[in-house]
Amino acid sequence: MKIKSLKLKNFRNYEYLDLKFDPAANIFYGDNAQGKTNILEAVYLSGTTKSHRGAKDRDMIRFGETESHIEMIVEKNGISHRIDIHLKKNSPKGIAVNKIPLKRASELFGIVNLVFFSPEDLNIIKNGPGERRRFIDLELSQLDRVYLNDLANYNRVVNQRNHLLKDLCFSGQKKNLDTLEIWEMQLALYGNKIIERRKKFIYEINEIVSSIHHKLSGGAEKIQVIYEPSNGKVPLEEAIKKNREKDMKIKSTSVGPHRDDICFMVGDLDIRRFGSQGQQRTAALSLKLSEIELVKRVIHDTPVLLLDDVLSELDKHRQNYLLDSIHDIQTLVTCTGVDEFVNHRFSINKVFRVENGNAANEN
Repeated sequence: MKIKSLKLKNFRNYEYLDLKFDPAANIFYGDNAQGKTNILEAVYLSGTTKSHRGAKDRDMIRFGETESHIEMIVEKNGISHRIDIHLKKNSPKGIAVNKIPLKRASELFGIVNLVFFSPEDLNIIKNGPGERRRFIDLELSQLDRVYLNDLANYNRVVNQRNHLLKDLCFSGQKKNLDTLEIWEMQLALYGNKIIERRKKFIYEINEIVSSIHHKLSGGAEKIQVIYEPSNGKVPLEEAIKKNREKDMKIKSTSVGPHRDDICFMVGDLDIRRFGSQGQQRTAALSLKLSEIELVKRVIHDTPVLLLDDVLSELDKHRQNYLLDSIHDIQTLVTCTGVDEFVNHRFSINKVFRVENGNAANEN
């Protein structure tokens, strides 16, 4: 799988940009705040319909403009696909594949598989559970459309139940409890599907991450990833009912996949809470590299790696391991200078200097 080209019009700080990518390594370098990450954001948006930064559509439109357009050409299994994204200030985004508009944004998932790796990902172990859930949801949504559909339905049900909990609280009436039970049945139905698929994902990634982490730690550590459902060992249906009175008081759903977490154990140590920064970063790097390998196994192809200024955050040992691990996949890398790659065996195929909303090819 390769991204062949990207065109931007009125996206972020770019009035117009037309890029042709090399099928191997593409380097975007320049000072900070020049627009390097914006290019990766446009690519990620074109594959997942979302900004990796969580930005709203209107915030990605160039200042002073009302619309933005992204066109990306992807080659998959020898076939080219054109993906068009139209961002609009006051209406939902428009998405088309091969000039055919999509009825639902979720139809875009799976056409291109992307792995995004930024400095923020190095903190995935020590930060809150929300980031760990986001990691697993984003990857599974690209790999499994059934999961994506179940997740959308689950989130809809959680919102509906929360809305009803607030109504019950403000009205002081409990005559709508029958309606609440109906939503709780749906909550358990979709919630159990999500939990089982997440557990399968963790099982699959454990085999890969263990080997990578062992090598990264010089054979000194053995890591295990464990899924932690918020309902513990209690069936989800039972946990939802058990927490109903509490949920009515707090006007929110307190148990379910939206509250679950992922634990990282090195030996008997939970490194989320008690690990050193070095341990946490090694585990985070192992996890992202495992993500790449798992995608390869599932789609029988290579994903595209978006590497956003990560090298400056890693020591030489981790830099070398990362670069040695990605030599066989298309990579888009941002950095402040190409000197970061000096003394590395990593082959640079195409270099762009990014400055003031322009990316000039220096090859």
